Amino acid sequence: MASPTPAPSAIQRRVWEGRIPLEITLSPAECRTYDKADPYLICYPRVSYLPFLLPRLRAFFATFLIDIEVQDYQGWFSFEGVPLKWHYPLGLLYDLYSGADPVTSKSTVGEHLSHTASPRQPNDPEPHNVHEPGDPIPWQLQVHFSDWPDQELVRLDADGRVIHDAFINSVKEADFVRNGTAKRIMTLSKEDSSGLWQAVQEHDFTNFQRISNILIPGGPNQFRNIPLRIFLPSPPNSATPSLKVIQSLFPPTIPPAANQTGAPGRQTQPQQQTIGSSLNSLLPSLFPSKRIPVLAKPVLQGAVVPMTAPLEEVVRVAGYADGWLAIVVSMVG
Repeated sequence: MASPTPAPSAIQRRVWEGRIPLEITLSPAECRTYDKADPYLICYPRVSYLPFLLPRLRAFFATFLIDIEVQDYQGWFSFEGVPLKWHYPLGLLYDLYSGADPVTSKSTVGEHLSHTASPRQPNDPEPHNVHEPGDPIPWQLQVHFSDWPDQELVRLDADGRVIHDAFINSVKEADFVRNGTAKRIMTLSKEDSSGLWQAVQEHDFTNFQRISNILIPGGPNQFRNIPLRIFLPSPPNSATPSLKVIQSLFPPTIPPAANQTGAPGRQTQPQQQTIGSSLNSLLPSLFPSKRIPVLAKPVLQGAVVPMTAPLEEVVRVAGYADGWLAIVVSMVG
């Protein structure tokens, strides 16, 4: 008898509904008016991808564009002159580049996200008119439709295959890390395979969760390894901004420690792999303690994650749509 499909937790839903206010302006070099075009304001999902906005941005800025022949797929985004990787979800880009202080409290990540989530309702105003006094300050981005930065970004295409393939390849990689094989994603029905991408595009939590439950093993300790990526941005005052991405294989549990003779020590039961134990293993100079963020802190979905949080539980409820847990390292103080 098949096990029942697990219901999504409150944290999963809050992560999915978490949004970031954006103020997107057209690159001045592409604007035909001296005083620039009006900005486009929107609260956009953290788990979504910026290129999905390009058709509506192209339409919104159509009367201001010097080159009216440019196409949607020629658009790209930048923040303070830095091209933003289109295959990273918005929430990850924000945690990497915005400079906003992550939330630090005794509450859970999910409790924090419940305050920042702002799902639109059917009668809500158009997204470019939603900003009101007292709202969080929007993240200010620029959209460009020319001068593609080929050294930093792979070009998009008119049919959307490039971004689709990048997402699916990331899902396959996460599936392989979890199970030691990509069989689950490779054996999805054609309907579910296309439905997964459509659910991400349409920000459809119900359909996404249904297909995700097929891919992700249920029950504790079912993962072979945790799909985990650690992002190390350069300091804000760095002369040459850079981004280092670290990836390693971490099983959900740590085997009992052995003593100097090789025999098992007092600890006879496997211990849960935590955020702290994985960071201490990968970056001991930044995370000398497995329990306390002494020099640096792990940031996920805009909040500081407890060092003692079990890695498997965190990836199940707060991973991104491609199945990866993307933790940004932020220095303390």
